[in-house]
Amino acid sequence: MKLDRKEILKALESISIAGEGKNMVESGAVTNVVTFGDEAVVDLVLHTPAMHIKKRAEDDIRKTILELFPSAKVKVNIKVEAPAATNPNEIKGKTIPGIKNIIAVASGKGGVGKSTVTANLAVTLAKMGFNVGVLDADIYGPSMPIMFDVESEKPVSVTVDGKSKMKPIESYEVKMLSIGFFTAPSQAVIWRGPMASKALNQMIFDADWGELDFMLIDLPPGTGDIHLSIMQSLPITGAVVVSTPQAVALADAKKGVSMFLSESINVPVLGIIENMAYFTPEELPNNKYYIFGKEGARNLAEDLGVPFLGEVPIVQSIREAGDYGRPAAMQTGSVIETVFEEITRNVVQETVRRNENLPPSEAIKITTMAGCSAVNKK
Repeated sequence: MKLDRKEILKALESISIAGEGKNMVESGAVTNVVTFGDEAVVDLVLHTPAMHIKKRAEDDIRKTILELFPSAKVKVNIKVEAPAATNPNEIKGKTIPGIKNIIAVASGKGGVGKSTVTANLAVTLAKMGFNVGVLDADIYGPSMPIMFDVESEKPVSVTVDGKSKMKPIESYEVKMLSIGFFTAPSQAVIWRGPMASKALNQMIFDADWGELDFMLIDLPPGTGDIHLSIMQSLPITGAVVVSTPQAVALADAKKGVSMFLSESINVPVLGIIENMAYFTPEELPNNKYYIFGKEGARNLAEDLGVPFLGEVPIVQSIREAGDYGRPAAMQTGSVIETVFEEITRNVVQETVRRNENLPPSEAIKITTMAGCSAVNKK
């Protein structure tokens, strides 16, 4: 049986790719269809960052073509490629091996739940099928080992391509490294900036992270030396800013957004997440009490022209889950699981949009002149 190329193209218009909106023919994902007797060859270009989206697209194409010719023995050959120009992690003419997207999670001030949000984003991304890593860059207050119940773990050394590297600790299908793995729980880290920066660089470049769709970096509060060191070392794909709705937190969150968007740093802000948005008692499930103010972060996002990624309510189980080392988003069927699934989908969509519409990220170069810090692009 001879296959009809036009029929196949028409049938493929019924398939869309996650995050793209249009069908795969209209979006240009299908670049060519060639038929050879009973064989159909489909050339596909994907801009999305996850392997599971690639597999879903291949399965949908194969199923659609086979259903189009049910009485024939059809061979379907799908060739998938990703344009190299869209790699967001180019640095000095080369890439960071294996890491596709690096997302900085920041807050203007402490106590707004930034680390809790990072942990729940990480496990939700992993549940969605992404390969995820977390770098705990909060040198002076590392919390990821507690939140993932791996306080007693110690990274081991592995040999990769003849070089000795640290093997990240893995919990709930998330790889992570933290200064907390190398210090006693009661030990204070009393380091100046250069020592902290050196430790971070070792955890970034002397570790066997493997293939990651997303690396989340849990930054310390504020806009200080550690932030500049991270952005000097890594080409950040985008930043997520966490805030509570209260005015004092919003003022600092605004500074955090301003830091990333400043001309000298120029890191895209993927959006703002509002934590502790409201409280709903179990006995009054239809009531919402806005303890720290109402929709402050949502309004800030609108004022600054950046996306609002979602809101997280005050729920006791979030605190309990963090303390017990099992992020609350892992509670199947819970309100928190639903909340973080929506927020995480928004983060993924904004990452895809950023990679499609903006040039690759660059690390920044920090120099010191006349006692002042100057920031320039490499």
